[in-house]
Amino acid sequence: MKETDREAVATAVQRVAGMLQRPDQLDKVEQYRRREARKKASVEARLKAAIQSQLDGVRTGLSQLHNALNDVKDIQRSLADVSKDWRQGINTIESLKDVKDAVVRHSQLAAAVENLKNIFSVPEIVRETQDLIEQGALLQAHRKLMDLECSRDGLMYEQYRMDSGNTRDMSLIHSYFGSTQGLSDELAKQLWMVLQRSLVTVRRDPTLLVSVVRIIEREEKIDRRILDRKKQTSFVPPGRPKNWKENMFKILDKTVITRIEGTQADTRESDKMWLVRHLEIIRKYVLDDLIVAKNLMVQCFPPHYEIFKNLLSMYHQALTIRMQELASEDLEANEIVSLLTWVLNTYTSTEMMGNVELAPEVDVGTLEPLLSPNVVSELLDTYMSTLTSNIIAWLRKALETDKKDWIKETEPEADQDGYYQTTLPAIVFQMFEQNLQVAAQISEDLKTKVLVLCLQQMNSFLSRYKDEAQLYKEEHLRNRQHPHCYVQYMIAIINNCQTFKESIVSLKRKYLKNEVEDGMSLGQPSMDGILDAIAKEGCSSLLEEVFLDLEQHLNELMTRKWLLGSNAVDIICVTVEDYFNDFAKIKKPYKKRMTAEAHRRVVVEYLRAVMQKRISFRSPEERKEGAERMVREAEQLRFLLYLEVSTLVSKYPDIRDDHIGALLALRGDASRDMKQTIIETLEQGPTQVNPNYVPIFREIIVPSLNVAKLLK
Repeated sequence: MKETDREAVATAVQRVAGMLQRPDQLDKVEQYRRREARKKASVEARLKAAIQSQLDGVRTGLSQLHNALNDVKDIQRSLADVSKDWRQGINTIESLKDVKDAVVRHSQLAAAVENLKNIFSVPEIVRETQDLIEQGALLQAHRKLMDLECSRDGLMYEQYRMDSGNTRDMSLIHSYFGSTQGLSDELAKQLWMVLQRSLVTVRRDPTLLVSVVRIIEREEKIDRRILDRKKQTSFVPPGRPKNWKENMFKILDKTVITRIEGTQADTRESDKMWLVRHLEIIRKYVLDDLIVAKNLMVQCFPPHYEIFKNLLSMYHQALTIRMQELASEDLEANEIVSLLTWVLNTYTSTEMMGNVELAPEVDVGTLEPLLSPNVVSELLDTYMSTLTSNIIAWLRKALETDKKDWIKETEPEADQDGYYQTTLPAIVFQMFEQNLQVAAQISEDLKTKVLVLCLQQMNSFLSRYKDEAQLYKEEHLRNRQHPHCYVQYMIAIINNCQTFKESIVSLKRKYLKNEVEDGMSLGQPSMDGILDAIAKEGCSSLLEEVFLDLEQHLNELMTRKWLLGSNAVDIICVTVEDYFNDFAKIKKPYKKRMTAEAHRRVVVEYLRAVMQKRISFRSPEERKEGAERMVREAEQLRFLLYLEVSTLVSKYPDIRDDHIGALLALRGDASRDMKQTIIETLEQGPTQVNPNYVPIFREIIVPSLNVAKLLK
């Protein structure tokens, strides 16, 4: 207490010191005193009020504790009285056992009396129920069945309550109502039959379907009520729960599966298009069924059944199973295409699940794929392998067919421009087109793969085509009388090369995207090279054919017979013109090359005759006659044979000194000064060569003679 007083005094001193720090504050001492007095009075008043409140609370608490003590004493006395009464009532309860048994018997008898009418009329109700089921009056039949089951279940429950271990009485009741379970099963069969035909029934007699659903809903409510009672009494009547709603969905699921499987009307042996027909029937049936379910069946079922959603799931699952079964079969290439096209495209298209009549309930984006990516990949691998074999076989067969045409006695057909051709390019690229169109129905990736495959096989095919054309030529050379239309068919082979080129470019442009083409090599340069080689070899063989016919007449050139008036050049020109009537049916650019090469070969052969020293002019008259004849023939051949050395060297830079020597020997009048001029001209060499110049003299071999020997 003293410590508290000291702390209070110290605090007061500090407060007073704080108030009287300046001299002018001394005038306010009285004011400060009154203010502190008021504060003191206020604090004392609050303390008194708080203490009084605490005292009132303590007084109230003591009063309540006193009352509680009295209550506890009263309860203690009451418990003592209850204990005494309980001990006295044990004997009384034991003496009421007979009363309890009487109450149970009374309850059983009351239940029996309540169901007495039904008990005695069970056989009659069973017959009526059976008749109603046979008549299709399912609702009335179910009402009577419910009455029978209610009577049976009520009696069995009372028996269970009285003596759950008495199986004899339970069996007796069950036996008496034995027909009830049979009626229930029979009614269920009728319900399932209606559900199996529900898609037809809902259009013809929706009331019947509604009745079936009402019956199922009744049974579901009874099942729930019995299961709730089971939690309290552990009693379950026989045949419960029926789970007819669950069975209903099982029946619908089985019906959907059967409907999908039953759409296959044909087999591969009876119809090559069996799979296409099968898939089209599935598409039509599923679409029609789902439209009916969406527009009609949903009106016959409670919303919580979600009947359309469940049916959609059933159809999708059934289709998944069926597609997997089909995929596991040993399918041919066209069947694989049909299956994949249907699974990947048709199924989600507007022709089926994407149909506007199914929107918005069906969202194709949420549907799981009918075939897994692995299965699709395996099918594509099988398809590509089979297609490869088929293309090889088709190309081989097409070539064999074309070869048979080569030996025909009639000329090949001509196109609208008059160029000879065979059907080979059209057959080959029609086959390619068909396979590419089919692949495009599945995916862009498969289309590209098929195009690459076609071009790869085309490359190999062209090598065989080249070999066969060579064999065709060799066979003809062994007997030039056979085949009769060798020239015309060789022209057709040459033209086919140009057609192949154009078709390859067209095929790539049509079926290959630019970005894909840039990222891969499809062997176009290689194929162009092979085709050019075939065409070049064909042109060469045709020219060889020409010059075989001209050989005898070319040998007459620059001989005494020629000088005396042979018409060899006339025959040569007529023969060449005759051949070129056929060569006119060669397509550009091969025709242009062929014409140039033929002209060059005629000139070369003419010059070769000049260079071979077959004749040497003996007199100026002979030289004049020979020169005039050569000028006329050069005009016929559209070629001017210049004998001025400077002109020859400048116009034909591939001319050699032995060629000049042969020409001088032919003239037979070269002086020594002329010979010296020739040496100087040759030493100067040719002027700049034209890049488009086609060599002529390079292929002409001259017998042993040169300018050096000539000048000696």
